[in-house]
Amino acid sequence: MSDLRTHAEEIHEQFADQLDVDVETVEERLDTLVNEYKVPVEEARRSVTNSYLDEAGMDRDELGGGGGNEHVELASIDTAEQWVDVTAKVVELWEPRSDAVGQVGLLGDESGTIKFTKWAKSDLPALEEGTVYNLGNVVTDEYQGNYSIKLNRTTTIEAVDEDIEVGDNSVTVEGALVDIQSGSGLIKRCPEEDCTRVLQNGRCSEHGEVEGEFDLRIKGVLDDGNDVHEVIFDQEATEALTGIELEEAKEMAMDALDTTVVADEMRGDTLGQYYRVTGPTLGRYVLVNDLEVLSGPVDAESVLIKARSI
Repeated sequence: MSDLRTHAEEIHEQFADQLDVDVETVEERLDTLVNEYKVPVEEARRSVTNSYLDEAGMDRDELGGGGGNEHVELASIDTAEQWVDVTAKVVELWEPRSDAVGQVGLLGDESGTIKFTKWAKSDLPALEEGTVYNLGNVVTDEYQGNYSIKLNRTTTIEAVDEDIEVGDNSVTVEGALVDIQSGSGLIKRCPEEDCTRVLQNGRCSEHGEVEGEFDLRIKGVLDDGNDVHEVIFDQEATEALTGIELEEAKEMAMDALDTTVVADEMRGDTLGQYYRVTGPTLGRYVLVNDLEVLSGPVDAESVLIKARSI
């Protein structure tokens, strides 16, 4: 069975009770986006799903995962908008900053920890610190390379009479910064509530064309001579690394009428420097929580040659 057919059947199952739509029609819409317009499969799926949500008058958190979710460890979560099941301990609860949030805090299992959000409108029972739960049908999310899970009205919550020794998924890596990848510097994120996706040409993959809010980040590569490590610096870490704050970056882009000058300036200041960074692993990336400068730059030409080879 083709990937498009599988996606079509899953979408059809999600809307079978609300809309008169058949699998073939869903597959045709996916095929048009993917093969005619060259849209990535996951983005095509989101687009088709959003159109059916609008047609059915449904909120996304009413949708569910379509059944058959994979039960995953928290540290393995490295993709947004995936419906999964987890078993985790409530490590810590935080004070919500919005009336829309019922609970927010930190979940943990043997592999590590992850932030969770439970919406007030989901009408779910309250989670308690120190308790282990089987959580079914939660959806993954991402902000600045940091993944989280969201509990919604379709989520099932079952307390488990056991304990979990929560693991630490932080690592420390060091090396010369040999590349700053595309998507770094001054970026814009979707301003819609609960959405933090990076805009591409002024468009959010879920909400379409939006105004966007400025942010800073660096997606970089550290080389220790034996291995390369991909790392993500969020706004705070990027400002610490480069000395360029968000407002200064916006002024630089405005003066040049070009946002790419910010990343170019960052490359000039940081490429070739040796750093030690510590943070959680998020898929193939290390999210930088702590940063230490080890030494000055290596030869600029060798850095450029190394960067091209990655």
